[in-house]
Amino acid sequence: MRPDIVAQARLWIGTPYRHQCRRLGAGADCLGLVVGVWQACVGELPASLPPYSPDWSEPQGDERLWQAAQAYFRAKPQSQASEGDLILFRMRDGSVAKHLGIQSEVGATPAFIHAYSGHGVVESRLTPPWARRVVARFDFPERSL
Repeated sequence: MRPDIVAQARLWIGTPYRHQCRRLGAGADCLGLVVGVWQACVGELPASLPPYSPDWSEPQGDERLWQAAQAYFRAKPQSQASEGDLILFRMRDGSVAKHLGIQSEVGATPAFIHAYSGHGVVESRLTPPWARRVVARFDFPERSL
């Protein structure tokens, strides 16, 4: 459980949705939210982010986001959900996984924080329609020294 991750992610709630942005209060997409939380709670980014289009990796069918998550986060079983997990979603059957969220609550009313087009950064219930889209779950690393 990482309450620091959840607390930091909650600071971003209300930030408008802006593709490729990662600035608290000014704009973020789902990756920008995760990057901002990483920088606040873990430290420097381990790699630079290349530019990406809204349909990134879909035409090629590449699981780029999943591969990056596996490189920089620690994968964990879906059955071990805890607050502060990075959650990876596949938004449509047969498409690449390309949406991220941060688990904010577990138990009877699970929830997650994410930057969602048309809504900005919000905290949403992890309802069955959302839960069935989850394809992977990861722990954030500890703060780098």
